Amino acid sequence: MNPFQDLFHVVVNDEEQYSIWPTYHEVPLGWRTSGAPASREKCLLRIEDEWTDMTPRSVRAARS
Repeated sequence: MNPFQDLFHVVVNDEEQYSIWPTYHEVPLGWRTSGAPASREKCLLRIEDEWTDMTPRSVRAARS
């Protein structure tokens, strides 16, 4: 399998941190998919648009 030709999920954890995950692997515990599977490049562009604050959710909440 060539990971650069396969589809990926954008995945998000409870801390609202993003990553990509190949569709041919089960999504790990603690992560959920966000949106439809897409190419690696499209997933990375989505993450760039959506993940505007890399501070974990728990840290943001503690600051409030």
